[in-house]
Amino acid sequence: MKHFWKALIGLLIVAIVSICEIAHAASAAAGHLRKLDDWFRSAEAKEVVANILSWQSAEGSWPKNVNTTLPYTGEREKLNGTFDNGATTDELRFLARAIEATKDPKCVSAFERGLESILKAQYPTGGWPQYYPPPKDKYHRHITFNDEAMVRLMHFLREVATEKRYEFVGEKRREVAQREFDRGIDCILKCQIKVNGQLTVWCAQHDEIDLTPRPARTYELISLSGSESVGLVRLLMSLEKPSPEVIRSVDAAVAWFESTKLPGIKVELVEDKSAPKGKNKIVVSEAGAKPMWARFYEIETGKPIFSGRDGVKKYALSEIESERRNGYAWLGYWPETLLAQAYPAWKAKIAGPGK
Repeated sequence: MKHFWKALIGLLIVAIVSICEIAHAASAAAGHLRKLDDWFRSAEAKEVVANILSWQSAEGSWPKNVNTTLPYTGEREKLNGTFDNGATTDELRFLARAIEATKDPKCVSAFERGLESILKAQYPTGGWPQYYPPPKDKYHRHITFNDEAMVRLMHFLREVATEKRYEFVGEKRREVAQREFDRGIDCILKCQIKVNGQLTVWCAQHDEIDLTPRPARTYELISLSGSESVGLVRLLMSLEKPSPEVIRSVDAAVAWFESTKLPGIKVELVEDKSAPKGKNKIVVSEAGAKPMWARFYEIETGKPIFSGRDGVKKYALSEIESERRNGYAWLGYWPETLLAQAYPAWKAKIAGPGK
């Protein structure tokens, strides 16, 4: 019984760590999006609007990992907007709700600047960098699928193009939003990596010019992504009338997910006095454990890969330093519900009634 509770606590800690690792992807502005229209006409909402506007950068975007519903008191020229970690799109959705309720011209102007920053940031190849204008010598310039940055932008553009709430932007801008969404889909299809002539999935970053896989931070090597690829597949599956190319892309990615399952293992967070924080992530064998997937797979071999801040490729989680081993989501269940629920439902939908 003692071992049972110890294992259960370990699993709970791992779950909490994983939640914390992805929680930053939602901005503070998103917390207000479910509120009723009446709230957006309240004094509290007007204060939040003013605060969000105070964080908008000169380029029209918002910074990440800050609470933009609180007032910005720094120097405006130091604001560095981005599309990473849920930034910008949630602020724009908030402003759209405020415009719907109040028709505030300041919100309209800020929204238009934000939308324009997204449209200007799109590369001729159809993808988006992490922020605009992109740097010339850093990985942030690459087409960024990492943490669903591009996927979130595309979901937002589709909302602008199709949802009644965004009619205030005008029909021409809505047509542009739809066109750039479509170019984004084309980019995604072209980025899908082939191995030995077979479509697989995507890298977390791709070159903005030739669309080849690219690395990001030193421990994020060129690879096939077991995480970011899920969001791309779900976006493709959300298309109302998927083309044969989209269907082929989704089917190939799902087949890859099926072939790269890691059965019979689980990740535990255990007591380890030698570790800097007294805890250590380890991979243990467990018969009957539900399959896991690696965050990164070697393109040439399909093997899971891991890396520390030294950028040296390893083939076991235990081989990288404690800080990166315990501070990153290397293994997870990202495609689980896609394979079990979403993909079968999608296949039935596109097959049509009675098929």
